[in-house]
Amino acid sequence: MPIRTLSIAAALACAALPAFAEPRTATIRDPDTRAWWEIAEHLSSDAMEGRDTGSPGYDRAAAWVIERFKAAGLTPAGENGGWTQTFPVHEAKVESEGTQIAVVAADGTSTPLRFLHDVTVRAADDLPARLDAPLAFAADCRAEDLAGARGKVAVCFNTRRTGRTSGAERVRNAQAAGAVGLIQVDDPYFTIEPPRWPAAYARSVGIADGTPDADGGFPVMVLNAEALPRLIAGSGQDAAALLKAGGAGARAPIFDIPARLTATFKVTTRDYTASNVLALMPGADAKLKGEILALSAHLDGYGYGEPVDGDGLYNGTLDDAAYVGTLIRFAERHKGKPLKRSVLLAVVTGEEKGLLGSRWFVAHPTVPKDALVADLNLDQLRPLYPLTLLTVAAIDESTLGDTARALAAAQGIRTQADPEPERNLLRRSDHWPFMQIGVPATGFIFGVEPGTEAEARYREWYRTRYHRPQDDIGQPMDFEAAGAFNRFFYALAETVADAPQRPAWKPGSAYTPKP
Repeated sequence: MPIRTLSIAAALACAALPAFAEPRTATIRDPDTRAWWEIAEHLSSDAMEGRDTGSPGYDRAAAWVIERFKAAGLTPAGENGGWTQTFPVHEAKVESEGTQIAVVAADGTSTPLRFLHDVTVRAADDLPARLDAPLAFAADCRAEDLAGARGKVAVCFNTRRTGRTSGAERVRNAQAAGAVGLIQVDDPYFTIEPPRWPAAYARSVGIADGTPDADGGFPVMVLNAEALPRLIAGSGQDAAALLKAGGAGARAPIFDIPARLTATFKVTTRDYTASNVLALMPGADAKLKGEILALSAHLDGYGYGEPVDGDGLYNGTLDDAAYVGTLIRFAERHKGKPLKRSVLLAVVTGEEKGLLGSRWFVAHPTVPKDALVADLNLDQLRPLYPLTLLTVAAIDESTLGDTARALAAAQGIRTQADPEPERNLLRRSDHWPFMQIGVPATGFIFGVEPGTEAEARYREWYRTRYHRPQDDIGQPMDFEAAGAFNRFFYALAETVADAPQRPAWKPGSAYTPKP
């Protein structure tokens, strides 16, 4: 029986929740930025409970967004004349209660690994209830590294560095070698986006379309690098040296670990629904109003998870409540002042679970697919320092990049292509599904120069706040930079919506639709 805790329709009745008790808006001079931050405070207040996909908190937040869109004069663009687009999801969760993982030495000594703090596992319906197998260190998990892994749990470096085996390759190689499980050890030297522990939870949430899990019941785990000495104790190998070799891409030894991994996994499953919020600003031009510019941002966050420094609520202020606020402010600024093209405000869900809402929308568009001229997506934005450099996703792939360059330059902002492709940010946010169906799309990241204070703030945010409870309304902010970005975004959306020509992929772009 599907589980549904609170519908968005029901939540509309209680959408007017109290604002956060200690607003910072008095310190913000610019009225538009002040109004924007008030929205961010509201959507990421504790009352919204972190807006986890399909949760009552998410439904309350969505209902509140709908009320703001109504007040701004938008029209519903969801299913059946409504404001939402709902789709089924299936969840598997590995419960902390009932899950135990330990390393058992040859003499029977058992060393526990703390779930979500030392080790986590990819959730799947058919994850085995128990695992008991010897361990083998297999470096990068290349095929040649796994020659002796049959019947064992393979232990590999969890690197995302260019030219090394990817996570998907490691899983495939370990399965092909006959391993019964995989442990991937985090790379503490990958400071571009460092590992973060504890993990919020071990959950997989996917669109319930009947597609089986590609990995089946194969256990895929991640190990905190700090726990590696306990895993390889008695092997004669030095954990620090192994991690350094792995980070540097140097050849690491292949060896059997004189211990077994024992695990008990408690998996629960449930089925429910998730909802996008979709609203339309009809265009004013007789010829262009049939074309639609999409502006997207994700409303979902992480909800409740493993506590960090005593706080277990992942509010998700900058990821991505604040930028749903930018869409709301854009709509309010244009109340009674439509643009030439129509504008779709797509507030999507499930981004944190794998771009679920945007993937569902492009597969089941509620507007004519051919009418979509572009998507401008808001995510991955961290206004922590002055905005002098802006990374623009796929900047050289479509004419959107040219428009963004010109408008940013007018504000004294330099633009660049993604300088950190190892992070794969292009495919990690909601512009990506639009690109996959041939719609020109882009997203934005506050850029940094190496060795600057801005870079230090940026890296610190990823170490201490990204996907953590500390991404809340009390975090350090540069409100002038936030306002500068919003003004850039408003100008970009207005320019694209009013331009005589629709955006287009550039000749030779890999994203040009194939005939």
